[in-house]
Amino acid sequence: MTQFRQTIPILRSFDEAKAKAFYVGWLGFSVDFEHRFEPGMPLYMQLSRGALTLHVSEHHGDATPGSSVFVWMTGLRDFHAEIMARPYPNMRPGIEEMPWDAWCVTVLDPFGNSLKFNEKKSV
Repeated sequence: MTQFRQTIPILRSFDEAKAKAFYVGWLGFSVDFEHRFEPGMPLYMQLSRGALTLHVSEHHGDATPGSSVFVWMTGLRDFHAEIMARPYPNMRPGIEEMPWDAWCVTVLDPFGNSLKFNEKKSV
């Protein structure tokens, strides 16, 4: 029987320091691994926070800049308060009411990718 076990989005990055400042420093992800084929080559890394895993790649063929990731979660208001308490000069998102019976916090990374963190209203 076929089973799909996990989806891991790959997001395009152009600058390692900016990616880590955004994903690790501001959003609170951890770096699980980093890979380069050799020194000076583009970075490919895995980031995670709880059950959410992302791959971030500087390789031009891995992903398209400006992609979106839709995330269902719980604890959205706590997450929002957490990221708003950390200074990040380019992003101050609010909490939006969405037509799919959810609250949403949308953040844009430095490379034009968006992450849409959603929580059902009925939770």
